Amino acid sequence: QVQLVESGGGLVQAGASLRLSCAASALTFSTYAMGWFRQAPGKEREFVARITGTGRSTSYADSVKGRFTISRDNAKNTVYLQMYSLTPEDTAVYYCAADNRPLRIDVRGTLEYDYWGQGTQVTVSS
Repeated sequence: QVQLVESGGGLVQAGASLRLSCAASALTFSTYAMGWFRQAPGKEREFVARITGTGRSTSYADSVKGRFTISRDNAKNTVYLQMYSLTPEDTAVYYCAADNRPLRIDVRGTLEYDYWGQGTQVTVSS
């Protein structure tokens, strides 16, 4: 069955950088747009970034625009989230998700995505 496995989370200090990875299996990766979401304790899961199937187009939440970069390597079935200038407000469990509409650029609802990973914890200390 389809699996999405996130990695790269950890504990970092404010101002640091971190790169998350999400490896996909059992799906034709390039036919899926990929998204990153995050969920902080006591809060709802929120959209972070999305990339189309070809990787040509991306969209970001305002809170991360200019600090985070989403990218993908279709040869490796992997999507990345490069995070710079992290703040304590970025502390959350980060999830990757797959959407079988590869051309849509800006899709932010959790119900719009077909598959989800188990999440990776990112903790930013002040």
